[in-house]
Amino acid sequence: MKIPFNLPPHSHNEEKYISQAIANRKLSGEGVFNKKVVEWFKNHLKCEMAVITPSCTSALEMAMVLANIGPGDEVILPSYTFTSTANVIALYGATPVFVDIDPKTMNMDVAAMEKAITPKTKAVMPVHYAGISCEMDRIMALSEKHGFIVVADAAQAIFSNYKGKPTGAWGHMAAYSFHETKNIVCGEGGALVINDKRFVERAEVVRDKGTNRQQFLNGQVDKYTWQDKGSSYLQSELAVAFLFAQLEEGEKITSHRVAHWNQYHQGFADLEKQGHLARMQVPGDCQTNAHIYYFLCKNPEERAKLWSFLKEKDIQSTTHYVPLHSAPAGLKYGRVAGSMKVTDDLANRLLRMPMYEDLKKEEIAFVINQVHEFYKNQ
Repeated sequence: MKIPFNLPPHSHNEEKYISQAIANRKLSGEGVFNKKVVEWFKNHLKCEMAVITPSCTSALEMAMVLANIGPGDEVILPSYTFTSTANVIALYGATPVFVDIDPKTMNMDVAAMEKAITPKTKAVMPVHYAGISCEMDRIMALSEKHGFIVVADAAQAIFSNYKGKPTGAWGHMAAYSFHETKNIVCGEGGALVINDKRFVERAEVVRDKGTNRQQFLNGQVDKYTWQDKGSSYLQSELAVAFLFAQLEEGEKITSHRVAHWNQYHQGFADLEKQGHLARMQVPGDCQTNAHIYYFLCKNPEERAKLWSFLKEKDIQSTTHYVPLHSAPAGLKYGRVAGSMKVTDDLANRLLRMPMYEDLKKEEIAFVINQVHEFYKNQ
């Protein structure tokens, strides 16, 4: 039985909607399906604006422009994240300031973040690892106190919630990913959700190569021209047509993943009781979208042995990020605030199990049985 780590979901209407987009003879980022997806975000998150972008990276870049991030500024983020979170800060000449993570969630440690705040802190970028929300109420309270902007990296968090509210609805802005490894996909894609009104007017210019083209389309001006910094931040109508089909079935896709997550969690409970591993945790005020199922091995050596053992059984498990504070570019462009003890420890012990929508119960049972088989001999 060969079990891959990930397979992108497939709903019922992708081909139909792409055909409709082609028939509409409107393939740039302002077509019917783009408007439908923007409305979906406004209805689902109650946000002020949504821009459907070519990637989550481009959504984060656009957020940096809107936040006026530049040389001399500092942006606080966890070291345990994908390169894009830090890259967009360095691209605009600011300094990524890495802080440690909370061992319960792998998310940014809010106490460590608070200690890292300086007069140079322009923004904070919490990352909702594994689709589990950061403590956004605490982060937003610190934002009000110190005046920094919160740009949440919600790449893994579509259809997850924090305190009864969609995770992307927290923060001044939030960026989603629809890369094929995510729960909802369109190949390559993302979205910038804007929850704060003060960024909306400028966002219409920044997303359109820095021009006031939207005013021209609205009939407010008779020609448009270069007004501000900006880039090409709109996604193609073909990809967005695919994305709309996925969003229509998003709750069903999420419910299947949550069932898989629960099966893993129950299946590994005895191994945790026996002290072999530690299962991932979901705080009571978070609703998971089951983007990832991981557990923590006792040490890096045991993780390497288990990873290799599962590979021999045709099960594709995997580790995750190399902490950015110790990466070559992290050393060059960033700085560390406080201890990184938890990050350095857990990054070397975390192992992710296969997870995708149409994973079968018997396949998950096979994975669970093989992990038990490994620990029988330890």
